[in-house]
Amino acid sequence: MSNVPDSEGKFIKMAQIGVLQTQGKLRTLLGSCVGIALFDKKLKLIGLAHVVMPCSMGTSDSPGKYADTAIPEMIRRMNKLACGSKLFLTAKIAGGANMFSYTTASPSATIGEQNILAVEESLAKEQIPVLGRHLGGSFGRRMVVDAESGIAHIHVVGYATVQF
Repeated sequence: MSNVPDSEGKFIKMAQIGVLQTQGKLRTLLGSCVGIALFDKKLKLIGLAHVVMPCSMGTSDSPGKYADTAIPEMIRRMNKLACGSKLFLTAKIAGGANMFSYTTASPSATIGEQNILAVEESLAKEQIPVLGRHLGGSFGRRMVVDAESGIAHIHVVGYATVQF
């Protein structure tokens, strides 16, 4: 386990998507939101989306905000950087905490749980295998992903850093 500095890498805000190739890091802070890292090992190409809500319901103003639009948009951006090379993507996901004692949609599922389910369904639809998960709980996380190695560092607030 290693400690990753707060300032390391490009910061991805809520509802944003970032893509890097060859070297560098992308990072974000997560609560009930889910961070989705897509990685192509051969091209050393990484993308990170900070998903806030499970479903866009046809809204296209901010594709990084929703699980059903963030993943296709991130793939589109990664394809653009790949310059015609076929992508072989894997995913690592983190977040989806129950940060609040109420839910906006269903008494049986928190927004964090809804986000997790929607992200996993969207990844399955795109046939992208998930190689690592650090999900749920009631605590925030810092997620840092490395474009060269594809390693995701997850720092749980008040606890140790894990990597996968």
